Amino acid sequence: MRILVTNDDGIDSIGLHVLARKMQELGDVVVVAPDDEYSGSSAAFGSLLQIRPEVHRKQVAGIDEAWAVTGPPALCVLFARLGIVGHFDLVVAGINPGANVGRSVYHSGTVGACTTARSGGVSGVAVSQEVDSWGVEGQGWEEVLDKQQWQGAADCAGVMVEALLADLPAEPVVLNLNVPNVQATDIKGFRRTEVGTRPPRAMSKASLEPKLGHEGVFHVTMEWGDAIELPEDTDGGAVMAGYASVSWIGPMADHDPQVPQAAAAEDALGRFLAR
Repeated sequence: MRILVTNDDGIDSIGLHVLARKMQELGDVVVVAPDDEYSGSSAAFGSLLQIRPEVHRKQVAGIDEAWAVTGPPALCVLFARLGIVGHFDLVVAGINPGANVGRSVYHSGTVGACTTARSGGVSGVAVSQEVDSWGVEGQGWEEVLDKQQWQGAADCAGVMVEALLADLPAEPVVLNLNVPNVQATDIKGFRRTEVGTRPPRAMSKASLEPKLGHEGVFHVTMEWGDAIELPEDTDGGAVMAGYASVSWIGPMADHDPQVPQAAAAEDALGRFLAR
């Protein structure tokens, strides 16, 4: 099996290196990761008409082949799928410092790499680890990174990826794995969870602060809310309770909201087009 490892924190991230070396125990590994930080990029490619992405050879200890792309993780996966590094059977993204749970999955570049893989017919596993004070909206600030127990998340990912590779599904899937910031032996166990609606800690307010010397220009200052208790059957709640959360992220699909406003809007559009 050949495994493509990527992330949204950049090719130099320790979490990426630890994860790639763990995946090396399960198959052939090629790393294709952004050249810089792209957290919060979701499944964005960037404006391909305005930029000319470059690909650079890199060195990652213990890994035979590694590349850096001047673009977000979804673009790394797209280029890889189109053939720049040859065939691969699975995409594993991470380790992200900060749990990608609740609404964070919409914005996560870690998850976005895996949904991009799925759209190209390849399954993906997104791997994230909580940080001290729970971070904000799935983000871990630099001052907490030296406290990350990366190997714990890598070992949990190894268990899940090994099981997935033993019998890869015919239809590609996306597995979202979130773990506490401890070594694997200190995790209470795995829990199958649903994606919650809120992260453990969210942004609470944004305000404008004038930029000195620049008329009509402002900085945005943000305030963070306190960590909240989440139900243990949700992804965020399970991690807060000390469990590794296992969630399956479904594809976007047609949805009938079954509300009067939807039917009214469709009728109005039909009348407009019939004029």
